[in-house]
Amino acid sequence: MNRLKYASLAGLAAVAVLTGPAVAAAAGDPPPSDTAPQAPAAEAAAPRPALTAKASVASSVRAWQQFHINGVSHHMATGTRVTLQEKQGERWVSLPATVNIKHDATYSMPVKLGLKGHNALRIVGGGAVSPVLHVTVR
Repeated sequence: MNRLKYASLAGLAAVAVLTGPAVAAAAGDPPPSDTAPQAPAAEAAAPRPALTAKASVASSVRAWQQFHINGVSHHMATGTRVTLQEKQGERWVSLPATVNIKHDATYSMPVKLGLKGHNALRIVGGGAVSPVLHVTVR
């Protein structure tokens, strides 16, 4: 009879070794006190940088009329450079318009467009891309 009891206790110990102290505790045995520390839970992924963008005009401007693209950065350092891009055909092309993110996480970029027609614009920088803005030059 002692052998049977010993065999069942050995089986519980084997289960505890294979599955951890929770199974041993469920079986009525206290968890071992010399267990290795548990690995820390996976840390939350770092927040991804993001940009907003909004044109200061409704949706159209005259050729070479200045307007601003204003936005807010999220999870980006002060001074991060952001650049205006325009979609030309199937490619996004960087235009010579850049500003730095201010200490209050905002930016304001003056823009003048000369090519008449529909323009798809966006702001990029710091690993982030803003939503696309649509401005028509008349």
